[in-house]
Amino acid sequence: GLVLGIYSSEKDEGAAQFTSAGDAFDRLVSGKLRELLSVCGPPLKKGKTRIFHGLHQDFPSVVVVGLGKKNAGVNDQENWNEGKENIRAAVAVGCRQIQDLEIPCVEVDPCGDAQAAAEGAVLGLHEYNELKQKKKPAITPQLHGSAESEGWQKGVTYAEGQNLARYLMEAPANYITPIKFAEHIEQKLRSFSNVKVHIRPESWIATQQMGAFLSVAKGSAEPPIFLEIHYLGGANTNDSPLVFVGKGVTFDSGGISLKPSSGMDAMRADMGGAATVCSAIVTAAALNLPLNIIGLAPLCENMPSGKANKPGDVVRAKNGKTIQVDNTDAEGRLLLADALCYAHNFNARAIVNAATLTGAMDVALGSAATGVFTNSSWLWTHLYEASILTGDRVWRMPLFEHYTKQVTDCPLADLSNIGKYSRAGGACTAAAFLKEFVMASHWAHLDIAGVMSNKDEVPYLRKGMAGRPTRTLVEFAARLSQDSHN
Repeated sequence: GLVLGIYSSEKDEGAAQFTSAGDAFDRLVSGKLRELLSVCGPPLKKGKTRIFHGLHQDFPSVVVVGLGKKNAGVNDQENWNEGKENIRAAVAVGCRQIQDLEIPCVEVDPCGDAQAAAEGAVLGLHEYNELKQKKKPAITPQLHGSAESEGWQKGVTYAEGQNLARYLMEAPANYITPIKFAEHIEQKLRSFSNVKVHIRPESWIATQQMGAFLSVAKGSAEPPIFLEIHYLGGANTNDSPLVFVGKGVTFDSGGISLKPSSGMDAMRADMGGAATVCSAIVTAAALNLPLNIIGLAPLCENMPSGKANKPGDVVRAKNGKTIQVDNTDAEGRLLLADALCYAHNFNARAIVNAATLTGAMDVALGSAATGVFTNSSWLWTHLYEASILTGDRVWRMPLFEHYTKQVTDCPLADLSNIGKYSRAGGACTAAAFLKEFVMASHWAHLDIAGVMSNKDEVPYLRKGMAGRPTRTLVEFAARLSQDSHN
């Protein structure tokens, strides 16, 4: 199969314009493609497709996809590069049509941006069907022509990184337990000589005095794991690393503060923070990015049992602060509190944590963007600029003292794990809680609860767990590595 792009005409009546690959193919078939397009209805709109059979012996099926306007660039209102997003969406639709025809291989027009085209193809075809007997036919997307192979390969690597996060998030919680998660990531990193993976057991967690993390883990029969990854890609292995921290609750029942049963199955993806940051490091290693990155993922389940945290219990975090657990379903911040304290051992250039932390974040932004709370405008700028390129957007949220007061005003301990006006500004009070465990001057907390899954909002992702914002984290790390070079 072959997927070719076509631009909308700038004027409503004008003839649509092929990409250079489309033009070349049209010449190859003596203008038949243009002719067929002109007679089979109105010009192709953005994201729409037409399929033709029997035009050329090498490509029995050709899908033409609408790319929208040719010079669509950065849209300041939408905060993304519209041209790149149009390519991703159009290519994904075209590749799926070829897959539906059960054709095993598809060549993809680079559409002027081979990286975006590769991302659209590889993200658009991904589906978790490990456990089904009846699977969709596997299909391999390849670059059509040889002009932009470097960009194409980069796009494939970025997309495969996000697909790894999607795989981990989508898999059932009895398949991805804390130890299985850690082993899966270790296996992905095995071939890189500049990566060390430490899978820390419960005894190690106890010696680190991570009382908040252990208090969540003790409710489950599955032992907790603290996953620590060192990627040493920098010219000097002693250069200050970027530290990624990810919440790794492999299943979240809510604990004693039990969640409603409807939709609870989706809580297998409550380790989305760990999945995205670990996948971003796997991608950084594959791209051989010239910087040092450390990944930290506290992994456990949050279950109700005779040993589980009870509302009103007080636990002690690694830095000595006491926490009153007023709601056992606000457990992610307890894991992150200890992991953030530990992150300060590494003299980090920046600490970035990701977590499916609060339903309130989903209420605030829905699935349009990841909420970012940060004490550093430098860090914010880098994340924001990265997200414009990837189309996986971020939006800055407030870290006001106003919210800190709501978590420090606590009857029994230094902090409560929920704000005292429990429903008001829930994402903001959660961020304020985390800030109490951060001394670094460049720290960002990404609340990814709203972007955890995809229904139909991102056209190049199928329905299911989204693996967002893995590509934005990778692009951010890539920009940081260029910074250190310059």
